[in-house]
Amino acid sequence: MIISASRRTDIPSYYSKWFFRRLSEGFVLVRNPMNIHQVSRVSLSPSVVDGIVFWTKNPSPMMSRLDLLKDYAYYFQFTLNPYGRNIEQNLPEKKEIMGTFKTLSEQIGKE
Repeated sequence: MIISASRRTDIPSYYSKWFFRRLSEGFVLVRNPMNIHQVSRVSLSPSVVDGIVFWTKNPSPMMSRLDLLKDYAYYFQFTLNPYGRNIEQNLPEKKEIMGTFKTLSEQIGKE
């Protein structure tokens, strides 16, 4: 199973503490967006998770704890765009984001 973390929200940027807590608990509850009354319990065990995709514009809150992902295959879909503060108010400055991208790349490598 591939976990697509962050399609609805930026988990690395805003909910990394929650995500690592879910990993330690071994599961996550997911509401079906087409049927709000249906909630599924999804195992986060490394034995059933083939990989995790993190969709983010700011992975920095998560980067100090990437060692907790050592049992998982994962990668970051890192988005950097030209929008200014008038559109994206809650992001660091572009130079800081570019520095974070370089640091993440050095930390996890191209694999």
